[in-house]
Amino acid sequence: MVQRQYELGDAELEVLKVLWDEGPATVRQVLAALHANGRKLAYTTVLTFLTRLEQKGVVRSDKSGLAYVYQSAVSRDKITRSRVRSLVEQLYDGAAGELVLQLIRTQRFTPEEITELQNLINRLDTDDSSPSK
Repeated sequence: MVQRQYELGDAELEVLKVLWDEGPATVRQVLAALHANGRKLAYTTVLTFLTRLEQKGVVRSDKSGLAYVYQSAVSRDKITRSRVRSLVEQLYDGAAGELVLQLIRTQRFTPEEITELQNLINRLDTDDSSPSK
């Protein structure tokens, strides 16, 4: 199965994050959320971003009411996987392990995240040691 690449600019991603966090919203509601986050954009700019996101297939709109209501058409997880895959290709020539090692060397993790990482590593060890069919 071919994985779709989602090419999104930083500002488009900010708008999409609002829809993920807040759910379906009008342009004014998205604008208010962005302003609350310290991002000062004009109404027309937000409308342009939402229109572009709809054209890219990551947002859909309900035009049945007085104001268009926009909602995400693609999950945060799908976008995350696409962007990480692109990052791994661009920076590490497809070697995902290098990215993981870089993150472990340079980032702080909560005790819960460390436990989860250890569980994932243990699961990999178990999967690798099981007899092949």
